[in-house]
Amino acid sequence: MNTLTRFNPFKQIANVDTLGDIGDLVRGFGLRSMLRDFDAPLDLRMDVTDNDTAYLVKVDLPGVAKSDIDVSIEGNRVTINAEVKRETSKKHGKELHTERYCGTAFRSFTLPQDIDRAKAQASYDNGVLALTLPKKANGDTRKLTIS
Repeated sequence: MNTLTRFNPFKQIANVDTLGDIGDLVRGFGLRSMLRDFDAPLDLRMDVTDNDTAYLVKVDLPGVAKSDIDVSIEGNRVTINAEVKRETSKKHGKELHTERYCGTAFRSFTLPQDIDRAKAQASYDNGVLALTLPKKANGDTRKLTIS
């Protein structure tokens, strides 16, 4: 059995501390908060399983509100959009270090068979989005005879 892994060439670069060597020099100038816009986006990790009648998809979406998740299905393509929001008030003082991502995350993938959108279900619990995507019956396919 083969395992597919999504390759992200920028993941290692994004994890490098850009201010590591000169951190003491620039501390207090606010450069870290300016660099927050260049943080690596939320990585939507998912598991897809297949049974005879449906595809079961589980996607990790930690820190995302249920109302900020959008799932759309078109044929055999599934698209997931999530917006990660972060509190912006500065009630508790000056920000010294931030690593949490805020912004939008997007993931789109195709499945081997069309999805029955009318019967598809989604639930969200403890930061995990669970999709049940029933397979559409292929009653309109036919085999052609070659003459």
